[in-house]
Amino acid sequence: MKNLKMYEPTDKMIMLIKDNYSVLQALGAFGINLGFGDKTVNETCQMNGVDTYTFLAVVNLQLNDISNYEDDERISVETLLHYLEASHAYYLDFQLPFIRRELAESFNDTDALGRLIMRFYDDYAQEVRRHMKYEEKTLFPYVKSLLDGQPKNDYNIDTFSKHHEATDKKLRELKLMIIKYLPTDAHHNNKLTATLYDIYNNEEWLRQHAEVEDHIFTPAIRRLEQKVKQSDVTKNISAMVLKGGQDGSEALSDREKDVVVSVVQGLQNKEIADRLCISTNTVITHRRNIARKLQIRSAAGLTIYAIVNGLVDISSVKL
Repeated sequence: MKNLKMYEPTDKMIMLIKDNYSVLQALGAFGINLGFGDKTVNETCQMNGVDTYTFLAVVNLQLNDISNYEDDERISVETLLHYLEASHAYYLDFQLPFIRRELAESFNDTDALGRLIMRFYDDYAQEVRRHMKYEEKTLFPYVKSLLDGQPKNDYNIDTFSKHHEATDKKLRELKLMIIKYLPTDAHHNNKLTATLYDIYNNEEWLRQHAEVEDHIFTPAIRRLEQKVKQSDVTKNISAMVLKGGQDGSEALSDREKDVVVSVVQGLQNKEIADRLCISTNTVITHRRNIARKLQIRSAAGLTIYAIVNGLVDISSVKL
């Protein structure tokens, strides 16, 4: 059962761990060291160079299943990226090998069914590893290129292919096979029970990892993509203004400037025609010429152009 308590920056970090020990794994992934005494969450995060808001977003999502961060501008992509990279390292380098050793110690060397279980686990581990390595080689470098303001043109967050469901199904099958088909002597039964408990914890960790990716990380990258695109548009327009607004092409006529202002004010072609006492076809022709001269076709782009060229006052524009 979930805790249903939203933790705040002023809460003691030790209370988070007392309420739910799974926070310990999050601490390690964020790079937060133990030994923080009675410091608050905010003090502990600052001491370890971790964004407090992002840390609490992940913890509150994991403990309460509250996923209301899709439109949250306060999330730090840098902090999330570090968290996910460290989570992968923990899972691939420690958790998967640890459970495999536990399984191997739970079976007799002559246990044919046990060997099949081990083969099944190895297939599962390979699938998880392949998925996480895909993210490390493709998704994470793309995010870093976004942060640097130089995104790779052949990739976006929607290309990010997830396989959480498939790996979850394999893990569930593994648990059922152990429970149903591997009754052994008391000694090995105890080991299998302990291993099974770790597998259940492992399953919950994977579920939480997927939740963070789906409900915090992916929306944050979409917002970052939009910011980078908007920045590129602004840079292109600013460069054109520095070149006299021409970029080697013709200047706008007074009538074309009137059309630009009307578009910025939200008027449709028919309304523009009525205002300027011209035909709708003439308005369309003017807009084609404007797009050709400025290489700007969107209303947002024309708005920026109109503001930086003094055609409209920014205070009159609905942003």
